[in-house]
Amino acid sequence: MTQTDNTLLHAKLNLETAPITWKELERFFASGAVYFVAANLDMVDVAVQISQDNSAAVKAWLDAGQLSAVSDAQALQWLKANATLWSVVVKPWILVQEMAANLAQPN
Repeated sequence: MTQTDNTLLHAKLNLETAPITWKELERFFASGAVYFVAANLDMVDVAVQISQDNSAAVKAWLDAGQLSAVSDAQALQWLKANATLWSVVVKPWILVQEMAANLAQPN
């Protein structure tokens, strides 16, 4: 993929990001399709690498715990907080990242 293609894909995915409530994501969580992206990563960059099948980058993030399937504990916390998350779909996954408002709430 050329740099121009990469830039266009990043821009396209960036436009497809949106806030979504945890309640709306629960059924996708139940099927194992929701992945959490750590705050220190750019969620759109992660989506680009997944869509390009960059297994080395994805494995590194998984190994470092920066990308992971949403845990039951996270799901319960977001349910209790009625959290809204930032999301992007990169089939077959939905990537989510906490929004600043969620991070400010006490546990």
